[in-house]
Amino acid sequence: MPEEFLQYISAQRRYSPRTCAVYREALEAFYRYAYPLDNAPEAGALPAPLSPQQQLEALTFSSIRGFVAFSMDEGLSPRTVNLRLSALSSYCSWLVRRSLLPSNPVRRIARPKESRRLPEFYTEISLEHFFASKGLDGSGDACARMSLHEYRNGVMMLVLYATGMRRSEIVGLRRSDFDPGRKVFTVLGKGDKMREIPVPASVCQEILLYLERIRKEFPDVPVDGRFFLTDAGQPIYPELVNETVHEELDGVEGFTGRKSPHVLRHSLATHLLNRGADLNSIKEILGHSSLAATQVYTHNSFEQLKDTYLTAHPRAKKGGNNEN
Repeated sequence: MPEEFLQYISAQRRYSPRTCAVYREALEAFYRYAYPLDNAPEAGALPAPLSPQQQLEALTFSSIRGFVAFSMDEGLSPRTVNLRLSALSSYCSWLVRRSLLPSNPVRRIARPKESRRLPEFYTEISLEHFFASKGLDGSGDACARMSLHEYRNGVMMLVLYATGMRRSEIVGLRRSDFDPGRKVFTVLGKGDKMREIPVPASVCQEILLYLERIRKEFPDVPVDGRFFLTDAGQPIYPELVNETVHEELDGVEGFTGRKSPHVLRHSLATHLLNRGADLNSIKEILGHSSLAATQVYTHNSFEQLKDTYLTAHPRAKKGGNNEN
């Protein structure tokens, strides 16, 4: 049954491969906990041999609550434990719809409280200095003086920040997804949802220079081929995007903490909000399914506003003593 469920969320619900992997791990961990002596599965396999009846009998309130306690004792974070519970809840709901379970026991489980983590982001001035140092302004300077590797990395950084695309979206992006006339990218996002992302004029110019160079360097690659290519002209892969961001920002002044494509995405959202963009517009650009996912950036914006206020307010100086 777990395999049928995983096939269902992959083929019919169109969950991402990463989400499917998280759900698989959660189900494997639960059944290993529920039947510790009966199961010693090979890596990557669901616990076996369990009969369908055994699989159903394990899904009780007490067993799942014990699994939560066990997971916390293992040192897993509340967020990870809640992800496991979400996977189990989806599985149980699927079984209920098939009349194999009378109700979903996960709904009665108290979930561990997560501490709120604000999205990390880079400052606007740090990113301005970074792109200025690269000469990525559409003038053609960067294209002329950089190696293909350096130039591809620079343009990838520019597109990541200018559009807020997810790593998976950058990997799957094709040259035909860019419309220079309308100055937009058409992106296939989560759940196979299409969205259009507007692109600033200077970024469009740099993209056109990059595409022309790619055509010259790799004339045999189809016109509608992948947008970003490896140094050998092959489609890029997810880890290369991570490596690119780390390579470009490592040791650069103004970039502390985590260096990842997702932080560039967070940065765009925060900067747009700080400059007055409304939440619905940011939601559409980022491809969020709900406004709640976008609202988290208001906390970053508020913290920045608070810092500015406390720095500028005359009563904030010297413990509130206002000097004339």
